[in-house]
Amino acid sequence: MKIVSTLILSLIFFYTVQAQKQNYKAEVIAFYNLENFFDTIDNPVINDNEFTPKGEKNYNSTIYNSKVHHLATVISQIGTDMNPDGPAILGAAEIENDTVLNDLIREPLLSGRQYKFVHYDSKDLRGVDVALIYNPKYFKVEDSKKLFVRLPAGAKENIFTRDVLWVKGKLNGETVHVFVNHWPSRLGGEERSAPGRAAAAQVCKDFADSIQKTDASAKIIIMGDLNDDPISPSLTQVLHAKGKINEVQPGGLFNPWVEMYKKGYGTLAYQDAWGLFDQIIIGYSWLNKNQDGYFYFHQHIFNKQYMIENNGKYRGYPMRTWDGNTYRGGYSDHFPTYIVLVKKV
Repeated sequence: MKIVSTLILSLIFFYTVQAQKQNYKAEVIAFYNLENFFDTIDNPVINDNEFTPKGEKNYNSTIYNSKVHHLATVISQIGTDMNPDGPAILGAAEIENDTVLNDLIREPLLSGRQYKFVHYDSKDLRGVDVALIYNPKYFKVEDSKKLFVRLPAGAKENIFTRDVLWVKGKLNGETVHVFVNHWPSRLGGEERSAPGRAAAAQVCKDFADSIQKTDASAKIIIMGDLNDDPISPSLTQVLHAKGKINEVQPGGLFNPWVEMYKKGYGTLAYQDAWGLFDQIIIGYSWLNKNQDGYFYFHQHIFNKQYMIENNGKYRGYPMRTWDGNTYRGGYSDHFPTYIVLVKKV
């Protein structure tokens, strides 16, 4: 896998940058799959037995507190070369409930940012949901809802998957619409499970289209662990996301990760093959660099050396929390991703 460096960007931009005698303000929009972020309490409604003190993983408060600290360590550093406050918006996947979110944002490494979050419970059998964590200094929530994803018959063993989270808010006064996703996994086979991911993609597409019917210039962000790569049909044929800016039409979507994926970059690895499931896709309205509002500048995979496995069968992979039922003490089996938006000031 190729390692993404932020050195060049660091030389160009800090929190405010100067180019051609024009100052710019930068905001970081991120996504992170937090890998089985459960509390230690047994919830009889979901299948979380292994993540309890009596479960196979012997999941206790010591391990849980370590997990919280490790996740906070990563989040505290994402994008700080662009904005010292880190992400203004952070989509999260594989979280169990409000308890873990509250513990995360109150962790000393993050508490100073006074993060808040939006979260709804879904009917996912494992009990994992998505959430939007945001810094109220930069982002003000105006509306939100969970969007139900109906799985096609035979796509998965389970009949329910994660809902899509839609949040509308003001990013420093500018209205944006954020969709946080965790599409159905490839368990049972990529081909068999593909209709489930297509269904989730269609939910995003339909809702985004409905927004743009009333506001053609609406600024759309679709992020998440999509369990598909940038060139998969769910992205190219359902979302119709394009990998080249000059191919995006009004009302369309730009996927900044297509070329990176083709060059060998990834956010997770399986059987020595890299995938780029963790994506942030943006609407056409972010692409005009001559506008007064925020526009897209760059995309990154956040993969510091300490987050990379240094030995064993997973060497070179993201350092995961678990190796089977053995606590590995890592961070997540996914690297987070983020994009940088800039605005003239």
